[in-house]
Amino acid sequence: MTKKRSRDSTMRSGTYRVSGAKPVYAGVQRHRRILFSIPLTLRHLIHGGVRASRGISLDISQSGIGALVEGGLQVGDTVEIDVQLPDRQLQAVAIVRHTSSIRSGFEFFGLTSAERAHLAAIVGSA
Repeated sequence: MTKKRSRDSTMRSGTYRVSGAKPVYAGVQRHRRILFSIPLTLRHLIHGGVRASRGISLDISQSGIGALVEGGLQVGDTVEIDVQLPDRQLQAVAIVRHTSSIRSGFEFFGLTSAERAHLAAIVGSA
C-alpha cells in the first residue's frame, strides 16, 4: 500500500510542485519555510568585479531564502543578500544551493544567533 504524503511533508522535503509539472527543486530542507515576498539586493563576484542584482524573495526560513533574481548564478556561488525584514535589515552571506530560469535557493552562512533567532520568530509567527 502506498502511503500518501501530506502537503506539509512535501514542503519540508523541499519539493515544489506546479499542477502537472515536475518538481522545480527537490532537496532536503532543515527548517520550515513561509511565503515571504519582498524586494532584495544580491551581490556576487563575477569575472572583473562585483555584480549587484535586484530580485524578489519567494520564501524564507531561518536557514535560507528562495528568490527570483537576475541570471548569472551558479550552484556553489557565494553571494551577499540584503533584505529588509520586519524591524531589521538583514545583510547575509549565502551560498547558491540551486538555481534555474525560474528561481534560486540560497543557504545563509555565518548568521549570528540573534539573526537566526529573528528569522525563526518571523517564520514561527506566520
